[in-house]
Amino acid sequence: MNEGNPILHQNLDRVRERIREAAEAAGRSPADITLIGVTKYVTPNQAAALRIAGCVDLGESRPQQLWTKAEQVPHARWHLVGHLQRNKVRQTVPLVTLIHSVDSHRLLASIEREAHEINQRVDVLLEVNVSGDASKYGLTGDELPRLLEKAIECSHVHVCGLMTMAAREGGPVVAGHNFAALRMLRDQFSDQVSPNINLSELSMGMSGDFETAIAEGSTMVRIGSLLWEGC
Repeated sequence: MNEGNPILHQNLDRVRERIREAAEAAGRSPADITLIGVTKYVTPNQAAALRIAGCVDLGESRPQQLWTKAEQVPHARWHLVGHLQRNKVRQTVPLVTLIHSVDSHRLLASIEREAHEINQRVDVLLEVNVSGDASKYGLTGDELPRLLEKAIECSHVHVCGLMTMAAREGGPVVAGHNFAALRMLRDQFSDQVSPNINLSELSMGMSGDFETAIAEGSTMVRIGSLLWEGC
């Protein structure tokens, strides 16, 4: 694969067109939806090619891979979209635009300490497991208000919204219910008054269900396999 790979450009254009169509069908503006190109299964060179093709926001699931790729692809907005362990916070925080996967008070506190130490604002999303799938990370709906209360105490961490993944089984109907549940949780707590909490972002939807997510209000879609088909 090289920087001028036409298949990659075609895939990116096709995904953007599907985002546009889904947004317009939902009565929304495509400009309100951020495409995050997920680089989990590709090399740093391939991630660089995606950035050169015009995808500014890149996502990585594994912190160690993000460290490597962020060093080699510095002119991107890097998102950590996978689970973050507390012992990996220090190396991750300086490199990311947004952490999508905060799911505990202990992790939130670790990010706050590191952000305070380097005097950097860190934007995060709170991950909610709306599907109830035991194999997935994330807060329950009942745990969310308690973590929001803890977040109010932070001076360097800013909560920008919520993230979820749909259930593995059930297809578009179940995915739609999951995404709607996250949106309703966001709406329920959208009047949370704090300078560092603004629940405007909903990170939901991947290659197999992003159009359903857009119909339910997603503002960030995390697309991997559709971008890399044939590459």
